[in-house]
Order: sequence, then structure tokens, then C-alpha cells
Amino acid sequence: MANTHALFAEALLLLGGAVLAAPIFKKLGLGTILGYLAAGVVIGPILHYIHDGEEILGVAELGIVFLLFIIGLELQPSRLWQMRREIFGLGTAQVLATGLVLTALVLLIGVEKWQAALIIGFGLALSSTAFALQILDEKGDTNTRYGQRSFSLLLFQDLAIVPLLALIPLLATQAPEDTTTALQDFLVAISAIAAMLMIGRYVLNPLFQIIARTGAREAMIAAALFVVLGSATLLQFAGLSMAMGAFLAGVLLSESSYRHELEADIEPFRGILLALFFMAVGLSLDIDVVFRNYQVILIAVPTLMLAKAIVIYLICRMGRSPHNDAVRVALLLLQGGEFGFVLFTAAAAAGVFSSAVASLLVVIVTLSMALTPIASLLAGVLIREDGREEIEEDFEGAGSDVLMIGFSRFGQIAAQILLAGGRDVTVIDFSADRVRQAASFGFRIYFGDGTRKEVLRAAGIEKAKIVAVCTHKADITDRIVDLVQSDYPNARVYVRSYDRIHTLSLRARGVDVEVRETFESGLLFGRKTLEGLGVGDDEALAISDDIRRRDEERLILQAAEGLTAGRHMLHSRPVRPEPLIKPKHTEQVADDEEEGMAVMAQTVAD
Repeated sequence: MANTHALFAEALLLLGGAVLAAPIFKKLGLGTILGYLAAGVVIGPILHYIHDGEEILGVAELGIVFLLFIIGLELQPSRLWQMRREIFGLGTAQVLATGLVLTALVLLIGVEKWQAALIIGFGLALSSTAFALQILDEKGDTNTRYGQRSFSLLLFQDLAIVPLLALIPLLATQAPEDTTTALQDFLVAISAIAAMLMIGRYVLNPLFQIIARTGAREAMIAAALFVVLGSATLLQFAGLSMAMGAFLAGVLLSESSYRHELEADIEPFRGILLALFFMAVGLSLDIDVVFRNYQVILIAVPTLMLAKAIVIYLICRMGRSPHNDAVRVALLLLQGGEFGFVLFTAAAAAGVFSSAVASLLVVIVTLSMALTPIASLLAGVLIREDGREEIEEDFEGAGSDVLMIGFSRFGQIAAQILLAGGRDVTVIDFSADRVRQAASFGFRIYFGDGTRKEVLRAAGIEKAKIVAVCTHKADITDRIVDLVQSDYPNARVYVRSYDRIHTLSLRARGVDVEVRETFESGLLFGRKTLEGLGVGDDEALAISDDIRRRDEERLILQAAEGLTAGRHMLHSRPVRPEPLIKPKHTEQVADDEEEGMAVMAQTVAD
């Protein structure tokens, strides 16, 4: 009974600390992470109310597991495949370069054994996934270019912990007895990943379909928790990280119709466990180690953060990141990471270095974490002004029959027609520059990311009869369509389509209306050109209508039978269809350039 009372008292202390510290630090502009850390330090090392910080940290690491699962839900396999070069290219370069630089610095400060220096260097090269992603989430920068690049580097670091742990027995003072262990561990890890892929493909979706039919809300929550913890445990038994298992499960469910429901179910657990994780880091700080080694710490912490920031900045610049993005990534990932705790503890147990060195390294990593929110504030000083502006989301007065997402040229023309017809339109766009430009012409549009559910709710989607998705990137459009259809099924969805393949994809999703901007404008241009060559107006119009009719019939066939269907419908006239593939372009390519550089795919015979 005494243990139960002590457990409740500790839980009450932690919750009280979170309730007090988070709002105060948020109000001071320091972020909630630093507040949770400070609360943990006060409760544990200073006031000594809680002494088992490391045990709490072990439980609280589930917050990282849930966080990686939610991130996986947002990353469809096709999108993850597109990020492979950043994950394995830049990720490998970052870990190797940072690890070697830090290893050299450790050798310079007097560590004699190169084995110890190597583990220390590469252990400090790993950054904190929890800290970095929480900072991105608080700033709303998860889906920005630098946010995605940061995530790619963090994902590879999570993978790198596996070979680093396998390296420890090889560097230990006593060589491992079984030289086949590393190969066996590798095979077990591959088998576990293969098992995860099979389960995700053939088991998870049917499981959620069965549970959804029962209508039992609590069963869905239990199933979501079971999937996250089960996948995490499976990969942990295989020698991989729990976070990696949860992330893989999220990716496998990212195309499921239940992904938004799963995210909503997991989110509360993620939030409270991450807060507990940050407090547990503060609880586990060893004040005695700080006082005994304060001179080393005063030199080591800023040296670590500066060295990592410089190396990561250079790696990002080599990867063609703009200066501003490279600065943001460098200042976000300059701390040590939670996987460093695992690596240093394992190395001390294997005799690579002493437990006293491991304790000192844990303190250095912890202090670097604590300083990360403050270091990220330096971005405002180092970033060059590039004319782009960030503005606050303000949805006062929003809520109309039509909610338009995206205000590029296509959306502007459509909005003018709606306004001229006496209809009120709520428009949101994620470009601060476009919001300002629209205001100068008398348009009232709102700044916000249409891929976020809370933004759509604040913009009045629950009142909207029609949601007009006018964004010009197919992947963003698809994410918005999936979100709206999942959470607001009563709203009719009208969508601007990117190209023919996108049109077929949108029709498969069951949108109410889709329009290919280039198709209609191309028909008009072709008709006017015929008229300029002397063809009569009526004949040119008839030809244009015939092309439109046969194109629609071909789309219906292709939706049912595949892209190669409908070739016989073109034999009467030598017509080539519009692009069937997405042109290669960078994110900086403007809307006009995207259309001009489109690559025509000859998928249908003349």
C-alpha cells in the first residue's frame, strides 16, 4: 500500500510540475520543452522528491514511440521512397562526418583509447528525435522543407544506433566469444522487418475493419495502442529500436482509411508521454557529476553543440539546402540524443570506458538538450532576409458556404466568379506573401496550412457546403482530400487536378468534381488556333467539343480498365493526350514554369 501511495504522489508531482512549468515557459517564449526539463530538475535533483528518474525515463520513452508512429501515419510509402536520397544520402554523410569530427575532438582533449573515442564521438553525433520533432511541431514547421530534411537526418540516426550497438562488443576490452552473433542479429532484424511488412499488408486493415463494424470506440483505441506497442516490441526483440518499429507500423497504415482515426486516438497518449519524457530527462540529471566536472562540462557542451551545428550546416549546404534552411536544421539538431544514453550505458557495461565517463556523457547530452530550445532562437539572428514573411494564423470571421484551400491563379479566378455570383468564400493559403498580395487587392484570405485538421476546423469547414481544393501540388491536394473525406464526409469536395493520372486518382477517391486546368485552357487555345487558320467558328467548336467528349469517355474506360484503355477512340483524329506523368521539378519552380516544363508522354497511339 505504501508503494501505491508513493506512486500516486510521484504522479501528482509530475502532473503538477507540468501544469505549472509548461504555461510559464511558453509565455516567456522559451517553449514547453524547457519548462518540462526545468520542472524535472527541480522535482528530482534539487528538491529530491523523486529519486527513480531513470526508471521513469524508461517508461516515458514510449512518448517517442507514439511520436514516431504518428509521423509514420503522415508518410505514405511513395513519399518515403521519394525521401530515400535524403535519408540514406545526407543521413549517412551527417552521421559519418559528425561522428569522425567529434571522435577527433575527443582524442584531442586527452582520451587515449581510440575505441572509447570512437563510441563517444558517434554517440554524440546522434541528435534527439523527441526534442527536434517537438520543436518543429510547436513551430508548425514539420511539413516545411527544412522540417522534412531534419526528419530525414533523424530517421537515419535512429537506424544508425543498430550498427553502433553491434560495434561495442568488437571494441570491448574482451573480444566476443561468438563471432557469428552480429550476422545472426542482422538476419533476425531483417526477418522482423519482413514480418512487419506482411502483417501490415494482410492483417492490420482487416483487423480495423472488423473492429470498426462493432462500433466500439474503446476497442479502436485499444487496437491502436496494441498495434503501436506490438510493432515496437517486435522490433525491439529483433535488436532494433522501439521507435523504429512504431514508425514502420505508421507507414504501413498511412494509406489506410483509418489513419486519421488512429492519429486522433494516439495523440493524447503521445502528448502526455512526451511531456513525461522531457521531465524524466531532468529527473535523471546527476547534480553531483555536474559539480565534480563543471570545468569539463563548461567546455564540452558548447564545443559539442558548435561542432555539430557547423558540420550539419555544411552537410545541408552540400545537399543544396538554402542558407536559411541549413541554419535551421543545424540549430535544431545540435544536441545529443536519447539514444546516446543507451549507447553509453552499453559501452560502459562492456568495458569500453568507465561508468564515471558514461555518467559524465549523459550529463553533457542532457545539458545540450536543455540548451536546444534556446539555441534554436538564434535562427532569427543567423537567417538572411529573403523577402518571405511568416504571419500568425487568425481565422476571426471565417466560415462560409465555400471553403477554398489554395489561392494561386486558378483559385483567384474561381473565387472571382463565386464573389460575382454573390457567394461568400473563405480562402486559406499557406503562403504569407500571397496573403499580403491578396489583401492589397481587397481580398480577405487567411493564412494557414490546409493539411492540418485544426486549421480546417478554425477556418469553418464544419459550416462549408463545398470544399474547393485549389492547391497546385498533387501530393498536398491528395492529403487534403483524404483528410476532408475522412473527417468531414458531408462536405462536397471540388478539386483542381494536376494531370490525367491525378484526375483518375481523384475520381477513384470519389470527389464530387475535378477539373484539369491545363485541359480546358488547352482546348480553348487549340480552338482559337484553328479559327486563326481559317476554320469556321462552328466547326472549330464542334471539334473541341468532340475532343472533350471522347476524352471523358476515355477517362471512364481508363478508370475501369487502366491507362492503356481507350486507344481505339482516337483513330478518327490524330490527337495526342495531355501529360500522363508528373514533370520533374524542384520545389522552387513557379506555377507557370511547372506548366511550361511538362513532359508530354506518348501513352496513347495516334
